[in-house]
Order: sequence, then C-alpha cells, then structure tokens
Amino acid sequence: MADANAAVVLVTASLVLLGLLAGLSLPWALLPVAVVAFIFVLARSLKARDESALQNACVLVLGDLGRSPRMQYHALSLSRHGYNVTLIGFLGTKPHQDVLEDDRIDIVPISELKGIRVGPKIFRYASKVVLQAVQLLYVLLKMEDQAYILMQNPPGLPGIAVAWLASRLCGAQFVIDWHNYGYSIMALTLGEKHLIVKVAKWYEKFFGRVSDYNLCVTNAMRHDLQKNWNIRATTLYDKPPSIFRETPLKLQHELFYRLASVYPQFRSVRSPSYDTTKLTTFTECNTKTGGVTAVAGRPALLLSSTSWTEDEDFSVLLKALEGFVEEERNLPSLLCVITGKGPLKDHYKKIIDSKDFKHVQICTPWLEAEDYPVLLGSADLGVCLHTSSSGLDLPMKVVDMFGCCLPVCAIDFQCLDELVKHEENGLIFKDSSELSLQLKMLFSDFPNEQGKLSLFRQNLRENGQQRWDENWDHNVLPLLKEHCD
Repeated sequence: MADANAAVVLVTASLVLLGLLAGLSLPWALLPVAVVAFIFVLARSLKARDESALQNACVLVLGDLGRSPRMQYHALSLSRHGYNVTLIGFLGTKPHQDVLEDDRIDIVPISELKGIRVGPKIFRYASKVVLQAVQLLYVLLKMEDQAYILMQNPPGLPGIAVAWLASRLCGAQFVIDWHNYGYSIMALTLGEKHLIVKVAKWYEKFFGRVSDYNLCVTNAMRHDLQKNWNIRATTLYDKPPSIFRETPLKLQHELFYRLASVYPQFRSVRSPSYDTTKLTTFTECNTKTGGVTAVAGRPALLLSSTSWTEDEDFSVLLKALEGFVEEERNLPSLLCVITGKGPLKDHYKKIIDSKDFKHVQICTPWLEAEDYPVLLGSADLGVCLHTSSSGLDLPMKVVDMFGCCLPVCAIDFQCLDELVKHEENGLIFKDSSELSLQLKMLFSDFPNEQGKLSLFRQNLRENGQQRWDENWDHNVLPLLKEHCD
C-alpha cells in the first residue's frame, strides 16, 4: 500500500505538470488533484483496514528530533504500549539513546528545505512551504498504514494540512499536540501585522479544526483554543521522565571531569595533593578508594538552558549577575552554565565575552541528551528566562529541573503559576534587578542548609513529581482506547 500511495502522488504531480505545459490555466491544471484525491479517498473508505495498521503510529515534528524531547517521549510511550512507531523529523542533533535503541521506533529523516533564495521574502517563504509540503506528503504516503498521525505544532506550516490530508488518504486518526502558536513566534520577528503572520494565524485556526484529537501543554491554552478557535483539546502537561533526578556525587564527578577536558571552567585551580586524587572545580575523587567528596568552598552551580531565540532575553541574566558581583559579602563564586543551541547563541556569546565579571564564570556548552539530566541533577539553582510568545505555554526546562528537585528562579508571564509556585518550589521575578536580589538572598552564606534554597529543594522532594509515563497513560491512552473501541 505504501508504494501505491507514493505512486498516486507522482502520477497526480505529473498530470498537473503536463496540464501546465499544455497551456491550461492553474485551476484547470489542478483539476486532476481533486479527481484523483476523491477517487483515492473513496477507494480507501471501501477497503477493509489492515488489522496490523491498528498497531502503527506516526509521530511527526517539522524540527530537530534531538531537540524535541516531548515528541520523543510520545514515541517511547506509544512503543511501551505495543505500537510500532515511525518518528519523522530533521536529524540535526542526536535523539535520546532510549529512542535510538528501541526496536519498535523507526526514525525516518526528512530534509530541512530552504526553497528559492532570490526574490521577495514572501515568495521565498512560499517556495519553501511548497517544497516542504511535497516532501512531507511523499514521506507520509510512502509509509505503511497508520492508526494515528501525531504531529507537533509549531511548526505547523505546511505540516498540519499535509498531515491531515495524509491521514484522510490512509485512514489514520490525526492528532495535533499544541506546544504554542506558530504565528505568535513569527510575530516576534516580523510583527503581528505582517502578511505572513496573518496568513499563518488563519492557517493554524482553519486547519487546526480538522484534527480528530488535540493535546495542549497548559489549561490556559486549552481554554484559549476552545474560546477563540473552537478547538477542543486535552491538557497534557510536560512531565519529566525518570532520567531526571538528583545526581549522586560520584556521577557528578564523572560528568565534571569529562567536561573539564573541554571547558576550563570545570577544571580545578588547585593541584592534587596525591597522585591518586582527581580534582574538578566542584569535586575530589580518590582513585584508589573510589570515594568522591565535594570541594570545600566550591562555587555555586547556576544552570539555565535555552534555544537561544527571541522569546528568551539573556541580557536579563547578565545584568542580574552584574548586580550579584557588586555584593561580595557572604556570597560564593558562581559558575553559570547555559546549555543549548539556537540562532542567537553567537550574539549572546559576544556579549558574554565582553564582560569581565568578578567571581562569576559563564560557560555555554552543548550537552548530549544523556548528560543534560545529569548536569541538572548536579546544579544548585536553575534560572528560566522563557516568556512565551503566546503567553500560553510553559517552559519544559523548568519541568526537567523540578524532576531533578532543582529550585528555579523564573521570569514572570501569563500562566506560569500553573508550574512555578512562588516561595514554594522557587521564585518568580519581573526584571534583572529583582533576579539579582533573589540570587543574593538564595546564595547568602552558601551552602546554607537552613536557607530558602534548601527549603525549596526539600519541598520538591516531599511533593514528588508525577512522571511522564503516568501522565501520558492517564491523559493520552484513554483517547487511543476510545478510538479502538
């Protein structure tokens, strides 16, 4: 059936091309598309479903799979319940090892096409969308029959329309997982009144309604989808998988020692007292006994992660650090680690390199998927600068930090209180001055077992974190069973 689907696409495209070459107008040339699609849908509706297709599911993201953890978790959850999963996306960074080693998950890479690079901006963007749509439709129709096509939005242009069409042609249920609104992200750089932004908003609203099921990341987004777009969705909060947990001291040392070979900020300035001693900035290991201890007077480890995009202003953190170093009394040195990849990384690295902080070092590594939770579980405080283009999504980085019982300082925006509870599991700030005051207060007399930093961590330990598997089984599995019944 997969070959037949691909053949339909090729034949239809050939008919359109021949029509254009024959001098037909575009509407008449597109007539074969409508005819073939109608016949194909009718034939598929009369054809008995292959029972094996009921155990197939496609998880789709028009982005880097390695940087799409929620969609990787979806794939693992589907696999855990016996589904054969086709995971489609860009292969920019390596997906998590659990995904790579799962025999039920088949990764199908697609290319990030650029389109035509000359002419007006809107023409170049349109050509990219068309090329991406053709590639995606071909890949989707070449697959075996699927029970579900689960797609991340954003990015949703052209994926939503293409995935919906493919689901209708192959008899699959189409599910959209709303992480945010794509048009609101575009508006950060283009402005809300730009033609492309207006078209993108119409597109998301129109095609978002044709899905069979919808998931979203917050109750605020669920209410907004229902009120403004007439789309009913199920809230599936981001929850940390079991790999996010507090890191034992020995494992911390192993990570720090590996990082020290690349990043000098993790190298100890002291020389080891004995040949059997291995040192990092934070830890000391006796290689003879294997015992690991924390270095007395070590720096505090401050961690933030980012995609280096417009919805995270890291000048806020840099200004807060300037205020922090002005107050030296009872405060430790800081190592601020900012992980991630993204378009604005070089911009901020130049700003960071121009700073001459006293008692503060900044490191911007890219970590493998397996190392990131280990570093989170080793940190003393997390900082989140995610503001949300729509104000309706929540930062997944904070979810991961809470999974590691890591307290957080997070910048305020609409619906953040669905995740961060001020003065309970962290602090919420509005600007760099407020963040600077919070850093001074939290790190006063560090490490202070009676301070607020320790209190927040203890609250996170006692309250516990619902994990992804339990969350997914409670909210998504019933939708699948409903369809099967």
